[in-house]
Amino acid sequence: MGKKLFVGGLTWGTDDESLEKAFEKFGVVEEANVVTERDSGRSRGFGFVTFQTEEAAKAAKDAMDGKELDGRQVRVDFANDKPKRN
Repeated sequence: MGKKLFVGGLTWGTDDESLEKAFEKFGVVEEANVVTERDSGRSRGFGFVTFQTEEAAKAAKDAMDGKELDGRQVRVDFANDKPKRN
């Protein structure tokens, strides 16, 4: 288990700030990041939320997975850290 969550199914209107607001009720959010397309800057429909503690991340995952955020049902799971590329 980790402190970083993957959040999928985001609307194009969801930004870093609204993502953080949706998750801050579960604990201290260190970072909330909606992944965007490089060229257009438009959301790719997913993002990541990093909490200060694993307990907060677990509470957020349990509470938010399958729930509605900005009008869409989101999928929340623990993020898998990809190995760094050389």
